[in-house]
Amino acid sequence: MIHSLFLVNSSGDIFLEKHWKSVVSRSVCDYFFEAQERASEPENVPPVIPTPHHYLISVLRHRIYFVAVIQSEVPPLFVIEFLHRVVDTFQDYFGVCTEAAIKDNVVVVYELLEEMLDNGFPLATESNILKELIKPPTILRTVVNTITGSTNVGEQLPTGQLSVVPWRRTGVKYTNNEAYFDVVEEIDGTYTFDPVTKLLSWDVGKINPQKLPSLKGSMSLQAGASKPDENPTINIQFKIQQSALSGLKVNRLDMYGEKYKPFKGIKYMTKAGKFQVRT
Repeated sequence: MIHSLFLVNSSGDIFLEKHWKSVVSRSVCDYFFEAQERASEPENVPPVIPTPHHYLISVLRHRIYFVAVIQSEVPPLFVIEFLHRVVDTFQDYFGVCTEAAIKDNVVVVYELLEEMLDNGFPLATESNILKELIKPPTILRTVVNTITGSTNVGEQLPTGQLSVVPWRRTGVKYTNNEAYFDVVEEIDGTYTFDPVTKLLSWDVGKINPQKLPSLKGSMSLQAGASKPDENPTINIQFKIQQSALSGLKVNRLDMYGEKYKPFKGIKYMTKAGKFQVRT
């Protein structure tokens, strides 16, 4: 499965690496750097790069490339999903998933990777289970570990592994029994841009005039990069809460296997796909 994991920053430097089955030389990332140079945009790097002896599967999150080295042929989406789970775990533990946060908590990072992958195969990826195995870093816990020489590794097996639902602990009781279902729909809209008034108009269908949405955002260049001579390409997306532009409505919601009378609620959200606007 996964032999090694390399973390590459926006400058093209490998600032962290983790090996499981065997140590893979950093030179294998040269194939990734070549593909990165050929890509017009950072997100256009091919997610799967074949090499003479390995496969490189990568994702780009928070301006960091997570590059997994695979020796045998495996389903790429399986590895990509695991890499996204690693990023989500780092963000859950440290608040943000940045190069500085990873370097400041490098010990916890290696402990998490050791628990999430066993001999190259995913083992524990649920946040609920990981937080019982590896305690999240705090200032007090860091000071205590420094003085006593202890680690963040828990002394007991997580109770979540004994639950039918992996992300839920056993014996959990709530005062309010509520079930929420999100209906998320994606639409294909058209837009027009007036270069004189600098007005961008979206045509996404019928919208309630009493709850008109607004589109706001900001654009920032890469740190240290010079201002582009030509108009840049901007990736944008939008969300409209409590709105179903297609008119899709839930008429009835039934729950089975529960003895209590649950509270039934539906949330609507219309979400756009990935758009490129060339100014």
